[in-house]
Amino acid sequence: MPHKVLIIGSGCSGYTAAIYTGRANLSPFLISGSEIGGQLMLTSDVENFPGFPKGIMGPDLMDNLKAQAERFGTTMLIDYVESVDFSKSPYVVKTAGGKTEEALTVIISTGATAKWIGIPSEKKFFGKGVSACAVCDGAFYKGKEVAVVGGGDTAMEESNFLTKFASKVTLIHRRSEFRASKIMQDRAKANPKIHFMLDSVPEEVVGAETVEGVKIRNVKTNQVSTLPCAGFFVAIGHQPNTKIFGNQIKLDANGYIATDGRTRTNIPGVFACGDVMDSMYRQAITAAGTGCMAALEAERYLETLDHH
Repeated sequence: MPHKVLIIGSGCSGYTAAIYTGRANLSPFLISGSEIGGQLMLTSDVENFPGFPKGIMGPDLMDNLKAQAERFGTTMLIDYVESVDFSKSPYVVKTAGGKTEEALTVIISTGATAKWIGIPSEKKFFGKGVSACAVCDGAFYKGKEVAVVGGGDTAMEESNFLTKFASKVTLIHRRSEFRASKIMQDRAKANPKIHFMLDSVPEEVVGAETVEGVKIRNVKTNQVSTLPCAGFFVAIGHQPNTKIFGNQIKLDANGYIATDGRTRTNIPGVFACGDVMDSMYRQAITAAGTGCMAALEAERYLETLDHH
């Protein structure tokens, strides 16, 4: 028997979809993905999720959501999806662990992953001073100088967070103005530990065993200088995890799953929620909201099948 609902991914949106479809007695089957719990597992303090006046740790919030989904009868499989076939119903999902699952509806919540600059030394020093997650690695830089590259809210947030530990944070941005929201910019500019290097791009991460500095080129003068630092944090945005769906489902120009203004994709019975379809808000609460929407859409879709 095919599953009524199969959910791919276990972040805020996937777990919320599981809670709602579980409560609707649809026995959801959830495949966790390789990053169980999604991006919030890398976040320490979540202060903006409603209902937690004192904030909550990212992993704790995800554990709560997971337990809630399981309480309502969600079956969880720790594995990741290697291929899908949406050409006919029931839809077929194959996992890396060799399992083949069939489902009448599929909810995609595979999220997005941090982007890298693409300089070779960034890979060489990954985990040895190069990071894409200030929250995960910030504590290693107590009293040290670090650099952050980026110009959006993520870069501002990471920079501010790093000042809890680092003695100095240099924010490198290729333009003369930031695209971050005003409140985030104001907060960063008001922080005496944050210094700005505008019109600048990192060319190479340098060091022996670990990061010791970054070579930076000024895009206007072409002058190259070396900024001494012990940590180099990349905060330049995210890539949606849609590779496995490429030829199966309609994507937008940036690779996000295209939906109809709700959570419906171009395939009847296949829905998308969270950061895999939302390039604009990318918040835990909006991911949860779209997870709820996808679940309700799936429930309605299954009702139309019953009536045929």
